[in-house]
Amino acid sequence: MKVALISAPFLKDFCRSQRWPVVNRTRAMRYPDWLAYCAGVLEKDGFEIAFRDFIAEDGAIRDVVKFAAEWQPDLLVLDATTPSIYSDINCARECKAACPRAHIVFVGPHVTVYDEATLEEAAGAVDSVARGEYDYTVRDLARALAGGTDLTEVLGLTWRKHKELIKNPPRALIENLDAIPFPAWKHLDVRKYRNNTYLYPFLDQISGRGCPNRCVFCQWPQVMHGRRYRYCSPGRVVAELLENFDRFKVREVFFEDDTLTADRERLREICRLIIASGRRIAWSCNSRVDWADEGLLRMMKAAGCRMVLIGAESGSQRILDRVHKGIRLEQTRDFAALARKAGLNTHACWVIGLPGEDRETIEATIAFARELDTDTIQAASVMPQVGTELFDWAREKNYLKIKSWRDYSMQGEQTAVMEYPHLSQGEINAAVNRILKDFFFQPHVILRLLRQSLRRPSLLWSYGNGFVMLMKYLFQKAAAVERRSGMAPDRSGSEV
Repeated sequence: MKVALISAPFLKDFCRSQRWPVVNRTRAMRYPDWLAYCAGVLEKDGFEIAFRDFIAEDGAIRDVVKFAAEWQPDLLVLDATTPSIYSDINCARECKAACPRAHIVFVGPHVTVYDEATLEEAAGAVDSVARGEYDYTVRDLARALAGGTDLTEVLGLTWRKHKELIKNPPRALIENLDAIPFPAWKHLDVRKYRNNTYLYPFLDQISGRGCPNRCVFCQWPQVMHGRRYRYCSPGRVVAELLENFDRFKVREVFFEDDTLTADRERLREICRLIIASGRRIAWSCNSRVDWADEGLLRMMKAAGCRMVLIGAESGSQRILDRVHKGIRLEQTRDFAALARKAGLNTHACWVIGLPGEDRETIEATIAFARELDTDTIQAASVMPQVGTELFDWAREKNYLKIKSWRDYSMQGEQTAVMEYPHLSQGEINAAVNRILKDFFFQPHVILRLLRQSLRRPSLLWSYGNGFVMLMKYLFQKAAAVERRSGMAPDRSGSEV
């Protein structure tokens, strides 16, 4: 039984696996994390697998089709996203023509929400959808296909039986994450991936799934992994961490958990085990700001933590409250200061256009970003993701200005897909560009990043590449993005 797991091509440098799948301004290239863990499950179960990321390989759909025609998989797993859904269906259609006997299954948040609609749209090109957390759903689908048994017992599967669509009962979330094998990174080339704030080369690790917080815009907890943090044991986390460094020779591992710091006693034990190993390694993680434990931050530093990424989101308390972020501006100030005091780098994430945004709150966010003075930042216009409270609210209010899913990827850039009566898409996009220019063009920020690059030469490649990509965007595409104030209907695909 042969199973192929594919991250299909779409736009150049498209990031399928990040929380808002887009081509981002610095052209970061992210790993297909969830496919990698699923690939590990399938390999452990004895299936022959091929795991390909055609985006990182800079491939085209014809390359996927050529691979499928030559390898002839029995099961083809395709990751699908909102911006790329029509392209993904087209890829499936062409693969089905090249290997008609293959069962093609789609995975990911978009098809979890629109499982039946996707199968209808695909018109036979896609055989099934694995809804939600799909590691064991895909495994059980492969087992059923290998055994020639009916698919009715595969929990979490929506599938086509002749012309009928069948929606099997949902699958419970995986409780024992220690049972998930290490991801099948051996099939990928770590040198093809870059994130311009991490040491190069880097690798992702996911030590837990789900998030206990209530942010209205975050898709993964609401659609895929639930609002409860389930996690691997500290021993498993450190074993996987050390293997990543030893086997793949990376310089940094980034913990992609929604928030590694949710259980601080567990984090303390992870740090203790890393320190006890005697290894000098670098890692970074996402963190909320609603905890202020200088001792633990210093312990993280001693265990090799280099940087913490914080979801600051906005400089307006009113907006933070409206999106149920559950933090206060004072907590963000205190946490950034404590992290800096502990010797950790900080990276702040900002979003422009959240509910309640206006010109005054945009100015507050730009000012707050300067005040925090984190080492680096990223900024994005709000993109309500399907299945979230924010998406439903924006659609109900008629703030979502899209006619087709293709409108999520205008000109290959991450741009606003909603606007307000008092704030246009073009103004939101311009504010994102402004916060980036306002922050990174400060002389002391440039000097600080240069000093960090001299201390860690592998950062020079990351920072240098990020700077070049940002300059290309600002001087070649930013003006067109800022002019965007509306969208014409896209008649080439189904309306939203």
